[in-house]
Amino acid sequence: MTTEKRGFGSLLGWIFQDGKRGFVAGAMAALIGASAIMLASGGARSAEGFSTDPDRARIERIVRDYILANPEIIPEAVTLLQNKEMAKAIEANRKQLETPFGSAWAGAEDGDVVLVEFFDYACPYCQSTRPDVERLLKEDPRLKVVWRELPVLGEDSVAAAHVSLAAARQGRFKAFYDRLFGAGRPSKEAVARAQKAAGVTPMKDPEFDREIEKNYELARAISATGTPVFVIGDKILHGAVGYDALKEAVAEARK
Repeated sequence: MTTEKRGFGSLLGWIFQDGKRGFVAGAMAALIGASAIMLASGGARSAEGFSTDPDRARIERIVRDYILANPEIIPEAVTLLQNKEMAKAIEANRKQLETPFGSAWAGAEDGDVVLVEFFDYACPYCQSTRPDVERLLKEDPRLKVVWRELPVLGEDSVAAAHVSLAAARQGRFKAFYDRLFGAGRPSKEAVARAQKAAGVTPMKDPEFDREIEKNYELARAISATGTPVFVIGDKILHGAVGYDALKEAVAEARK
């Protein structure tokens, strides 16, 4: 196994010469498929990195020449590799991602597909995507939606997230969520009005800070840097992608 890994690495060497990380990542992804062929045969290596076995060396050169002649396969392979890595990250954190904090969820309690949304009350794109999520909930009785607080847009976002978590603890999340997003920006006055209208009792709890920090860690684990971010099945969607994209992702996850 050690010899095989070394052989694959040496073949990669020719395309790694410029040392640029992005290009290296692309080249590695592009060669993933070819590695299966190369690893099927063993043998010694030359100082230049090619096999001293004639058949193996011929295969290596064919792979090299093919990639040089068809560089368009590199971004395709990069996308495929990224999707696979993201699927691994989601699977490793799925339980935490799909377990809501209190009542911060809607739809089917035991839904066959879970749509997780990382959101920020100060995010206009989160606000614009609300009708799409609501439409999915109305149309799909087997869907479960879980909301995760990701306050990344300042102090007002963090303050709103704390009240939102209190609402979730008290079983009033959706009432508060709808009222605050309906008010626009989460100013102190808007948060207070939404809190009162939703019947949320003011409270402080260190667990709220821990929940927000956990959400930051989960976001980092899946390379989410902004809001909204949706996790559906093994797929991650960044931004206000629209109803059709969300529905398609749900359908793919259901398969």
